[in-house]
Amino acid sequence: MTDRRTGNLPSATTELIGRADELADAAALLADARLVTVTGCGGVGKSRVALRAAALAEPGYADGAWLVDCSPVRDSALLGHAVAEALRLTDGTARDPADVLIDHLARRELLLVLDGCEQLAEACAELAARLLAAAPGLRVLATSRQPLNAPGEHLLPVTPLPADSPEADAVTLFTRRARAVVPGFRLTPGNEAVVTALCRQLDGIPLALELAAGRLRALSVEQITERLDDRFRLLTGGSRSIGARHQTLRTTIGWSHELCSPQERLLWARISVFAGSFDLDAAEYICSGRGLRHEEVLDVMSDLVAKSIVVREQPSSAGEAAGEPGGYRLLDTVREYGAHWLRASGEERTLRRLHRDWYVGLASWGEIEWFSPRQVPTSLRTHRAHANLRAALDFCLGEPGEEQLALHLAGTLWYYWVGCGHLGEGRHWLELALAIAPEPTETRAKALWVAGYVCTLQGDLLRARPVLEECRSQALATGDDRALAYAVHRQGCAALIGDELPRATELFQEALWHYEKLGELNSNVLMAMFELGLALLFQGEQAQGEAWMAKVRRQCEEHGEQWAYTYGLFAMAYAAWLNGDFETARNHARESLRLNHVFRDLVGTALAVEVLALLATEPVRGGGAGDLREARLLQGAAHVIWSGVGVPLFGSRSFNAAHAECELRVLSGLSEAEAAESFRRGTALGLEGAVCRALEGPGRTAPPAAVRLPGARR
Repeated sequence: MTDRRTGNLPSATTELIGRADELADAAALLADARLVTVTGCGGVGKSRVALRAAALAEPGYADGAWLVDCSPVRDSALLGHAVAEALRLTDGTARDPADVLIDHLARRELLLVLDGCEQLAEACAELAARLLAAAPGLRVLATSRQPLNAPGEHLLPVTPLPADSPEADAVTLFTRRARAVVPGFRLTPGNEAVVTALCRQLDGIPLALELAAGRLRALSVEQITERLDDRFRLLTGGSRSIGARHQTLRTTIGWSHELCSPQERLLWARISVFAGSFDLDAAEYICSGRGLRHEEVLDVMSDLVAKSIVVREQPSSAGEAAGEPGGYRLLDTVREYGAHWLRASGEERTLRRLHRDWYVGLASWGEIEWFSPRQVPTSLRTHRAHANLRAALDFCLGEPGEEQLALHLAGTLWYYWVGCGHLGEGRHWLELALAIAPEPTETRAKALWVAGYVCTLQGDLLRARPVLEECRSQALATGDDRALAYAVHRQGCAALIGDELPRATELFQEALWHYEKLGELNSNVLMAMFELGLALLFQGEQAQGEAWMAKVRRQCEEHGEQWAYTYGLFAMAYAAWLNGDFETARNHARESLRLNHVFRDLVGTALAVEVLALLATEPVRGGGAGDLREARLLQGAAHVIWSGVGVPLFGSRSFNAAHAECELRVLSGLSEAEAAESFRRGTALGLEGAVCRALEGPGRTAPPAAVRLPGARR
């Protein structure tokens, strides 16, 4: 689900110089065409033009402008997931991601910016065509080094900046960037000729100009011009033909590479192994050694930032609040050059293995920290590493002998797939890994129960049951008691959702017996307690069910666990409603909703909204009557949230009981037309609007405040 009120465009950090004509053309094209592709050579500024054009156009789109960075995506099967993630669309279904996107975009007025499409041009063209055909309010603004060749595509070529006089835009850009490097630098009658000549020599390509300006700390403009002139003559034979001009950026990058110290060149090549952003800790682990000591990486990285080779990224507002550091990234053209030298060095496979090791470690540590007060920072850290986790999984799946590590990584990330709203992508990786590694190992057993868990939450019991039975059978055959506990536990989940309540109760009790015998205590164990309590509540065993919920709450508060706590709160809200304690029920349900929204857990979010819809039919403190229109509106909002999970309320009669009771009350008190209109208004809220409405009531649209778990240790 997308936020209907905002986009995600980054704030511009520097002025866009010399692109007034392109921006005017972009505005005119977007007014008439639904697919506009900004084309041009590497480094010419396609992304900056597109982002500025999108920012200028955004007020005309009710649902904002949204940026998707396509450049780190290597597998076309993951393109839809990347778009959904950028849209903050959390989807856990087993459907084609394109179908999920179509459902969410069909009624929206939105500008989608697909940046860096050249690596997946065909897939981007196909996806854009499908989305545009189904969503009449959608416009797509793409950037690519070549046209996408999609139906209805209009092209906006971006060419180098004029560099024919001291007043030219290229000269202005160089002067501004030079002033950032050497304070006080300015264009004078004494240097304007040589500066203009340098900008002309660089063909007015913005990235080339910025790289050259970054050299002014060590060289004068005259020295830069002389050295570049020698390099051009060597590589192009002095030709300034159109064909040779396309070599300008690579020549400039190559020259910048030559002027780097050996350590800078080494680090440049090695950090090309990253996909998207990366942090200093990762760079120090992966890139140090063999000519570059661990303690030297920071200084060398700082030098590359100063030379405009590496881009420094600030943390997001959520990351900053959680104390997460900023990161680094390479522009695509610069990364490609580094990757060329990494391959030439013979270190590529070694670096990719180190990269894999680091991100396997990040996932493993994340799984440990998931059972702690650091769950929210863990989810943010894992989210920031998402592109690199994909790259690590891709490496494991494609490298002979790495199959078990593929299973291990896909299974270890269960907390991210399940707890942070990535069920669909998690299932994708788990099924790929299970398909290539049939040996009955411990890592396969874990991947099996995680896959069964994911399928269960999607409401796909036809797939979940055989996968979980395979895990159970393998565990019994191999004596893997831990896998047996998890298999039995998740079989209990399938039974609970399948309305086999007595069997579910037996399986949860058996799983908890195994967990206690193993000394196992983590978020999964607490979920087993919650699920057992819920099964008892559904069977009318209210006292026993509430006793288990109280135990879950005590354990969560002792360990600072928040994610499982949200589900305990949902069950406590349901129990309080059964007892007629409506205010307590509302408090529990709202707290559950706040926390689930922090984790982007759509299952928990939808469950909490369903309970709040039912509670809207009940009297409020002070004697006020319930609000049937508000109840139906919240049911409409929950309906849309469920569409991003799978089968509404898992297709379960037990989970559907509260929904059915709410619907009965609404339809008994409202006309069919009134109920339908309220439901429709709820479906139009979007995720952020639905959460705010459920938490604050009519008229409130502010995002929910950050939540701290009562009693959690920091």
